[in-house]
Amino acid sequence: MGQEFSSFFRFESKRLLLFIGITFATIIALQYLELPYDKVLDSLFSASNIPSSGNSKISDNRTRVPGANDSSLGLEYNRSSTAEGVEKRGNVSVRRQEENLRPSGYNKSIGLDLLANHSREENISSQEHESARLGANSTSSVPQKEPTYLTPSTTNVSLNISTKVTSKDSSIPLSQKDEKSIPLKEKAKNSTSDNMPKENHKSPKAVPEVTTVSEMNNLFLQSHTSYRSMRPKWPSDVDQELLWARSEIEHAPIVKNDPDLYGPIYHNVSMFKRSYELMEQMLKVYVYREGDRPILHTPFLTGIYASEGWFMKQMEANTRFITNDPKTAHLFYLPFSSRQLVSTLYVKDSHNHKNLIQYLHNYLELIAGKHPFWNRTGGADHFLVSCHDWAPAETKVDMSNCIRALCNADVKEGFFFGKDMSLPETNVRNDKNPTRDLGGKSASKRKILAFFAGKMHGYVRPILLKHWESKDPDMKIFGKLPNYKGDRNYIEYMKSSKYCICAKGYEVNSPRVVEAIFYECVPVIISDNFVPPFLEALNWETFSVIVLEKDIPNLKRILLSIPEKRYLRLQMRVKKVQKHFLWHKNPVKYDLFHMILHSVWYNRVFSAIT
Repeated sequence: MGQEFSSFFRFESKRLLLFIGITFATIIALQYLELPYDKVLDSLFSASNIPSSGNSKISDNRTRVPGANDSSLGLEYNRSSTAEGVEKRGNVSVRRQEENLRPSGYNKSIGLDLLANHSREENISSQEHESARLGANSTSSVPQKEPTYLTPSTTNVSLNISTKVTSKDSSIPLSQKDEKSIPLKEKAKNSTSDNMPKENHKSPKAVPEVTTVSEMNNLFLQSHTSYRSMRPKWPSDVDQELLWARSEIEHAPIVKNDPDLYGPIYHNVSMFKRSYELMEQMLKVYVYREGDRPILHTPFLTGIYASEGWFMKQMEANTRFITNDPKTAHLFYLPFSSRQLVSTLYVKDSHNHKNLIQYLHNYLELIAGKHPFWNRTGGADHFLVSCHDWAPAETKVDMSNCIRALCNADVKEGFFFGKDMSLPETNVRNDKNPTRDLGGKSASKRKILAFFAGKMHGYVRPILLKHWESKDPDMKIFGKLPNYKGDRNYIEYMKSSKYCICAKGYEVNSPRVVEAIFYECVPVIISDNFVPPFLEALNWETFSVIVLEKDIPNLKRILLSIPEKRYLRLQMRVKKVQKHFLWHKNPVKYDLFHMILHSVWYNRVFSAIT
């Protein structure tokens, strides 16, 4: 009897071991094949089943934190191990945990993260400022934005502008709207991210109240050594061309006494000249033809937002830079007008821009549905030129990875050094002759110390008038001047003044900066955190005066403290830099059209990666 029982026991033990072996083999096979049951093995070894002692234990080279709300892997998530976890371990559960950490507003199909984009833009400046303090050669990297991908739409994308829409959900990406009916609390309940240990973030340092121009220069230099756009999803010859161009610019031959370029007004005249030459020799731009008028392909050529219209007109008519073969293009132009977008779609007094953002989203879906080029780089080789005050807000959702040429270039409102560029705001009074009335009186005949006139927009101008309106005969500070024969009073004051006050309005930008240069008056910029145009090339401290808003009460003392010799040098350099801020009916070398295009080209060259 004992012998039979022993034999039976050995037989059952073998069956049990065989069953356990088959079970583990099956689980391991499922894990390897990354089938939907891949978490089974992890659950068998949940951190809750592993005893711990002391403050922490290291398992699989990762720290387990006692008391943490462990997930199925029982790991504390940290950003530095993300790429290694996905690329080396190839573990699907790790990838799923990363996805679960995204905010509930994340749209997986087109890669838009409305909440994360907004927070990234607010934090980028503070981190860049910290890097700048370490110097231009700092090894700390500028945080890179997540690329925006667009899934080609299988339906007809509506770009109908016959009615002005005020939909409350129009800023939400299309493929995300089906999730709207789910309450946020219910989404959180269903999300496995709630079971994840919380990511440990250090509190970001506050953005300085004021970023000086010198600090901005450092930020540009630092961005060239650290910021790179996303790696293209497939290779192209243009990528290698951009890398070659960067090397050529970085090793530019020294320029001395160039008759066309006055060295002191540039940060590095040698690099600027070589970059400009390469742009003329190499650059190819593809202009999308899709889209309906008047928002697309309809330039507006007069008024304070005319810069975007003149660029659009001259870019679309250009034969030197435009290519009809997008595979050879280094850049892709999105020819929409932010001014026309507002005037066509915005409902007056609605305080709702969501339908404007939705229109641009639909436009990008149309492009992505017909062309593969947006998704190759996540939009990093696409650019837009927009001068309306609202353009930064309208483009920060779907177009945040594009190179954005913005008149409203505000350090504290998402301007990204090394990617975005400051677009000059030009008040074109005559579209038939945009250089009419160019120039002003000689320095010896400018008897007025300082001049300003304008509407009381924003908070700075009322402070300026409070301290200086009718207070001093040397300071001609007014509110809105009467409109007399095409602003002749205003123009004559600018032509007769030593210094022209360029005080911000509602936003940081003002057309007075370019107007002062146009009339050969030294610009005095009073607009904290305003990024001056073409800052990657031009050294604004050599031909302008920049006054902090808090120093408005001391404005006259500051101007009088400038020696006459230095004023004459400033005014001479204003005349030297003037050609970079002029529109011509037909573009000429180094004019405003070419300078805008060069800034876009330069930023793309130094951000491209292969």
